[in-house]
Amino acid sequence: MSAKKFEIRISSEECKGCKRCVSACPKKLISVGKVINKQGYFAVTAEEPGNCIGCGSCFYQCPEPGAITIVEITED
Repeated sequence: MSAKKFEIRISSEECKGCKRCVSACPKKLISVGKVINKQGYFAVTAEEPGNCIGCGSCFYQCPEPGAITIVEITED
């Protein structure tokens, strides 16, 4: 049985750039982006989103509902 794989997905339009997720990620997969979203914030982006360990730290720190989703990757 192989280890579970996860992916972090960030909705750049929901993000308000508070950076809580950047500090929370133990793998340092999240950074502040260089593009301003429609709300006027520098939204965060996931660097190598497939390297997510699925801990949920970023998700629980994020105050914006729907901005961060962690999905389990299943092999079909």
